[in-house]
Amino acid sequence: MSTPPSEPVETTPVETPPVMGRNIALASVALCALIWGTTWFAITFQLGVVDPIVSVVWRFSIAAAVLFTGCVLTRRSIRLTRGQHLAAIGQGALAFALSYACVYLAEERVTSGVVAVAFASMALMNLILFRVVVGQKAARIVWIGAALGAFGVLVLTGGELAGARLGPTAGAGIALAILASIASTVANYFAWRGQQMGAMVLPSTAWAMAYGAGLLTVIGLATGADWAFEPTAAYIGSLLYLAVFGSVIAFVLYFSLARSRGFTLASYIGALTPLIAMLVSVVFEDARFGWPAAVGLALVIAGQVLIVRAPKA
Repeated sequence: MSTPPSEPVETTPVETPPVMGRNIALASVALCALIWGTTWFAITFQLGVVDPIVSVVWRFSIAAAVLFTGCVLTRRSIRLTRGQHLAAIGQGALAFALSYACVYLAEERVTSGVVAVAFASMALMNLILFRVVVGQKAARIVWIGAALGAFGVLVLTGGELAGARLGPTAGAGIALAILASIASTVANYFAWRGQQMGAMVLPSTAWAMAYGAGLLTVIGLATGADWAFEPTAAYIGSLLYLAVFGSVIAFVLYFSLARSRGFTLASYIGALTPLIAMLVSVVFEDARFGWPAAVGLALVIAGQVLIVRAPKA
């Protein structure tokens, strides 16, 4: 299938990011993995008093405000064309509304480490999506690496469910986590579409987060969500960490890496975060993982090594 054409009327100079060297790319992957590996646990401090949808609205409203402020301070235009706005709406609705709403709901049912593991399958889903929709090709080693990561997810989650250590709601929690990873994968397509139409990382991400927060606000109002706010150090501290580090810094790094090195490598950040997330979960949530966890993580890391060593598509 050929690549869909961009908007023929509204044009803007395409931002051409510098190509990241391997060391910088690996450093970006490591930093994002470190941040996102700890955000899964930080989300648990958002649960209990405030409706999960409301917490997501607070998070991405703050993140969008920070990004818009950053654009103004660095004299970057926040204007987008109609086509770029449509791409940002798609990205925001899927990545910052549906995906994160499912993540917060999933963490009410399973440990944060298990939710993080579900996102390790995104590399394979990205490969399939971009191959089918836009005809992008990838080296065989990339497919093998992504498949290893997805198989690692299957081994770990299957083992945990078989062990019945996660309680009767484990299936629903894992299903929500997988749905979240699917939504994030499709959101990557809209982020790519915005890139093809010349949208820059900072303003397009800011608008996407604003649209996501706006959509969840409408849903919250329609469903009668309680618009509460928990004025405790734990809630406010975790909210600021999730908004500034987990959303602004990590997502800007993620999309910059994706534009330079491809969405498959960038999405495999989600395959590295489980190791950190699971360690945090063991220490702070008293989670216990058996041999499937070790096998699954070994497969995920092996897949990451193959993808990093592959030539840029």
